[in-house]
Amino acid sequence: MQATTAFNRRHFLGTTLAGSAWLAAPHVVFAQAQTEQRFVFIIQRGAADGLNTVVPYADPAYARLRGALAIDPATAQKLDGSFALHPSLVEVGKLYTSGQALFVHAVASPYRDRSHFDGQNVLETGGTAPYQLKDGWMNRLLPLLPRQRREAIAFAPTVPMALRGNVEVSSYAPSSLPQAPDDLLLRVEQLYAGDTQLHGLWTAAMDARNMAGDPAGKARQDPAALGKMAASFLARADGPRIAMVETGGWDTHTAQNARLATQLKGLDALIASLRDGMGPAWNSTTVLVATEFGRTAAANGTGGTDHGTASAAMLIGGNVKGGRVLADWPGLASLHEGRDLRPTLGLDSLIAGSLAESFRLDARRVSASLFPGLPQGRPLSGLSRS
Repeated sequence: MQATTAFNRRHFLGTTLAGSAWLAAPHVVFAQAQTEQRFVFIIQRGAADGLNTVVPYADPAYARLRGALAIDPATAQKLDGSFALHPSLVEVGKLYTSGQALFVHAVASPYRDRSHFDGQNVLETGGTAPYQLKDGWMNRLLPLLPRQRREAIAFAPTVPMALRGNVEVSSYAPSSLPQAPDDLLLRVEQLYAGDTQLHGLWTAAMDARNMAGDPAGKARQDPAALGKMAASFLARADGPRIAMVETGGWDTHTAQNARLATQLKGLDALIASLRDGMGPAWNSTTVLVATEFGRTAAANGTGGTDHGTASAAMLIGGNVKGGRVLADWPGLASLHEGRDLRPTLGLDSLIAGSLAESFRLDARRVSASLFPGLPQGRPLSGLSRS
């Protein structure tokens, strides 16, 4: 089956910034960007099950291998004659119907050994082996963009590996502590008014707080609030153009059906809120959703699945040429090492192709810069409306 429907005063300041998770100061105030294009990477930490996200219902081995874990295609949105979308992804399904989402199946990084930490490192660095590279592919992307376009931010407590490197980037995460009263904030601002360095740090932190529009920290727990907060940064004319969002909880060894449904519902809410909060900027946005590896084709004995190999990725946004499933489908009758969906497409090709088209860069240069150790094949094309 083949588808192409394919943180004395200085200590106080450090404590306050860290406690409030304004981790990016002083680099949260962004210069005017010349590009209107936005790129957002949502990482699914824990190995998301692609087979129950984009369901290969027409493959006769799917129901047999999954048993009670198999998604009933009658409850899912049919994407084409081969694949259906998990019923929790209601808003993502609407984006697919409107041509703003595409799914890529049987896709993987070069990593094959099924360790979360190692697999995430390979995914985020763009290397061929764990810890081979010391910086991330998103950071290596930034020098390829004109100087005015290098604004990047991670919506995470610390800068994730994908964004670490020579180019300084920002991070922001909502605080789980009670909101500081305005009187205290004013007094701190007055305290630092005569200190050039600390005044700049404090001003940047306040700018980030105001830009986020989430002083109570709701986004720490609520995917929809996280999406709204991210949109409040990305929709601004002086906001970042490159962003990363971390999601966790995808390691479904037990009770997978209920847990995966909850995870996907949260992802759906995050994406919908991002879309709704960005307004017209959504039309210039590409969102990549990907995980470190997939899960076993067969269910295990505890109502879940174990660490696998290939999975499914998503490209979503107003700049995506969607309404398609791209899959050189290997089938589930012949599995990688007798247990996993075999990878037939590389995440590097998907990432390089989508970035090159979104920012109008040379695809081979993007591929060589972001994934220097991989064979320089042809990046996927036709992914963007740019």
